[in-house]
Amino acid sequence: MADERLPRDPLQREAAVRAARPEAPARTFIHLRVHSAYSLLEGALQLGAIVGHAVKDEAPAIAVTDTNNLFGALEFAQKAVKDGVQPIIGCQVDLAFSGEASDGQRDRRRHGPEMSPVVLIAASEAGYANLVRLISKVYLETPPGEPVHLTSAMLEGRSDGLICLTGGPRGPIGSALKADRRDLAEQRLLFLKGLFGDRLYVELERVAGYDRMVEKSTVDLAYTHDLPLVATNEAFFSKREDYEAHDALIAIAEGSVVAADNRRRLSPDNFLRSQAEMARLFSDLPEAIDNTVEIAMRCSY
Repeated sequence: MADERLPRDPLQREAAVRAARPEAPARTFIHLRVHSAYSLLEGALQLGAIVGHAVKDEAPAIAVTDTNNLFGALEFAQKAVKDGVQPIIGCQVDLAFSGEASDGQRDRRRHGPEMSPVVLIAASEAGYANLVRLISKVYLETPPGEPVHLTSAMLEGRSDGLICLTGGPRGPIGSALKADRRDLAEQRLLFLKGLFGDRLYVELERVAGYDRMVEKSTVDLAYTHDLPLVATNEAFFSKREDYEAHDALIAIAEGSVVAADNRRRLSPDNFLRSQAEMARLFSDLPEAIDNTVEIAMRCSY
């Protein structure tokens, strides 16, 4: 028999049921994948706004992981320290696995190896030095006509002091699983584990429309190989209401128009979510939230 205390209207009923659910326990969450305006024609966050979010949300630390550069690292670190926030320095960079390219695996923008993003975070002074060297190499050694990217060969011997996040659904593991290539995903994961050891974290991201089957396979792989999970929410803008303006920026970056269908689109969820929202979002995998704090603690150098 239906509970007579609940509203008859279905929408009101659903809202009442949600309101009655217990809140997820409070957990500290650290943003580890944030794009500032230095992610050129991609990020829309000023460094001060990133630090300001951490202060307002009472987060003890926050990362900046711009795409293919460390332009904002010094300014970000200075602003964060001034406001009592631990700065975490990292970089998102596309990674191509040496020897994997085939005629059927070509980037849509040009001929070349398949590549997908990973996040490298400096956990020590040696790690920061390696990160600087790697970013320099991607500009000096990427073949003409190809977008700058790391190769797996470049990483060998230069991974000390670096923490690696696997890039989430768009990363080398998630993209292989989405293509129904578990064997390839596992091969890539084991290669990264060989390089980074316990400094490799399998990244999960839950924005609107995320593929639950890919996530399940990702979690299964992580557990199979005894690797920790970490939750991220790749942020390009400050709040959900900024999505449309940011979408126009993405269209301009691609030389397209907002109305075009065949262009890159992000999600309205790609903003700086609060700790409470992230804790609720990953209430079924609290370890993924807790590991953001573990990573921040490992970066206290």
